[in-house]
Amino acid sequence: MALPESRPAPAGEQRASGTSAIEIVQVRNKADLNRFIRVPWRIYRDDPRWVPPLVFERRQHLDPAANPFFDHAEVRFWLALRGGEPVGRISAQIDQAALSQHQDACGHFGFLEAEDDDETFAVLLRTAEDWLKERGMRGMRGPFSLSINDESGLLIEGYDRPPALMMGHAPPYYAGRLEDQGYAKIRDLIAYDFDVVTARSVPRAVRRLVDNLAKRPNVTVRRLRKSKFGRDLKAVLEVFNDAWSNNWGFIPFSEVEIAKIAKDMKPLIREDFVCIVEIDGDPAAFALALPDLNEAMADLDGALLPFGWAKLLYRLKAGKIARVRMPLMGVRKKYQGGAMGAGLAYTVIEKVHENVRRAGYKGAELSWVLEDNLPARKVIEAAGGVPYKTYRIYEKALA
Repeated sequence: MALPESRPAPAGEQRASGTSAIEIVQVRNKADLNRFIRVPWRIYRDDPRWVPPLVFERRQHLDPAANPFFDHAEVRFWLALRGGEPVGRISAQIDQAALSQHQDACGHFGFLEAEDDDETFAVLLRTAEDWLKERGMRGMRGPFSLSINDESGLLIEGYDRPPALMMGHAPPYYAGRLEDQGYAKIRDLIAYDFDVVTARSVPRAVRRLVDNLAKRPNVTVRRLRKSKFGRDLKAVLEVFNDAWSNNWGFIPFSEVEIAKIAKDMKPLIREDFVCIVEIDGDPAAFALALPDLNEAMADLDGALLPFGWAKLLYRLKAGKIARVRMPLMGVRKKYQGGAMGAGLAYTVIEKVHENVRRAGYKGAELSWVLEDNLPARKVIEAAGGVPYKTYRIYEKALA
């Protein structure tokens, strides 16, 4: 695996902390990367709600040869060491796609994990800030690991429940440590809990919207077709790019990223867990749910060998997973803001909910939704969703 190249790093920066100094080292090789990936095992060793990620998947995610994010971004990773042992980590990213979209000269940080120590947080954040300032960035925002289309935000509410698939977890002290270093909220992301079995019926007015839409002869409601998987998933993500394009922080998926997502998601996607609504033959709205693999991964300790693969496949196929996560849902912009848009949104959510319930699942997470995306939040809450986790995105000006 080829890690991003950079100029030679200065000698490790030292900060007094506790009984020994903190040394910051840049990740430069596979051994460093493995230590970087493993930092959370130290931080969460006493937290029963943390779900260890699959180590091989994290390696791929951070591999410039495997992740197309690196095609349009410059990234650095650092470890904080005390007495030679990792006690923290951080990344810094300059994403040209984000800069082009928003013209804000704002760099990003991510993968922030650290012991409960102010100096450890200070030196990690300062290292990322300095690297971004040297490259002309005027602000630092995050956490994004690596982008807003990946794991986003810092958990600030909902510590009592394990994270869903591709969502983050954090100790309660992280928020205070970030704020002590001058970081302030810029947006909150809301995750909704949904009881698949006992979810209430939608209001009568909503039912009329869904029923009226179903009666239109030019409207087709269908599932994804595995026989045309690449084409269907590409259509879904193109709707997503259009639907969310006006939202704060949005970065569109590139063609290469769409192809990568299709490849990665194919083993997890069920045809009946993807609903596509077409109007005059063109995709107008969709919703997609995935089995929450975090339930099946919790006891694997990040490893698939020697028996992890067998356990994972068995739990997936034998109905041992009780929840799903709906990470993607969208309605094309031209239909948003009126009865048609609301009818489309309720239709795709209801159809996926119906199929998830029939498959024997008990619960779902619908995530994430921007706190100020009130139309989407009203749809989810009318369908029975209850806010249960909040993830915060922070920002700091770089003088």
